[in-house]
This record gives sequence, C-alpha cells and structure tokens, in this order.
Amino acid sequence: MAASAQAPAAPLSAEQAKAVLAEVIKAFGAPENAQRMEEARDNACNDMGKMLQFLLPVATQIQQDVIKAYGFSSDGEGVLKFARLIKSYESQDPEIAGMSGKLKAMFLPPMTLPPHGAGTGGVATS
Repeated sequence: MAASAQAPAAPLSAEQAKAVLAEVIKAFGAPENAQRMEEARDNACNDMGKMLQFLLPVATQIQQDVIKAYGFSSDGEGVLKFARLIKSYESQDPEIAGMSGKLKAMFLPPMTLPPHGAGTGGVATS
C-alpha cells in the first residue's frame, strides 16, 4: 500500500472532535497566542485583504500546533481537513456548531449581511 507513506488523519468521533475543538479554542486563549493574534489584528487594521495576509496564517499555525497531535498533518491541508470534519458534525451536534462559531469569531471579522427580502421590516431604510 503506497498510501502508507503519509498516514491519513484518523477519523474522530463527534466526542473526540469536540474535545480537539475545545483544545484549539483554549490554545487561542493562551497568553502568547492571544498576543500573536492581537498583533496580527493590529497589522490588519480591519482590512479584509490584510486579515488574510496577517491574521489567517497565525490562526492556522495555532490550530496546527494542536491538531497535529491527533493525526492531522501539520500544514494548511491538515487545518482544512480538521475544518471539514468539524463542519460535518455541526448539523448533528449543536455544541460543536456553537464551538465552531466561537472559533471562527476568533479570527474572522464579523460579517454584516444585507437584510433578506422585503419582509424584513425595512428598519435600516426608514
């Protein structure tokens, strides 16, 4: 089996995924990581392009440091696989969905969406 050169990430159960997600969130709260994120945020100045340039690499590195212990590769691909796994559990487990939202809020700027349809009350236009 040629695929054994790089062992694929072991599929995690919902409970295991929840535990890893909690560990990732905790890692973002560690003083050194919080400082790295704050510096990246300051450099980005709320500019979406700069967020991708400065903030996303730091957030990816913090996640990589945690998830590599669970069989995910320690590169961007590992983070994407972890994100897809978490996404697959979001609809099944409201706690995972909430934790995932909390994690995203740590490194993605809040997005303001325009109201949907005319039946939304029109508060902004009155």
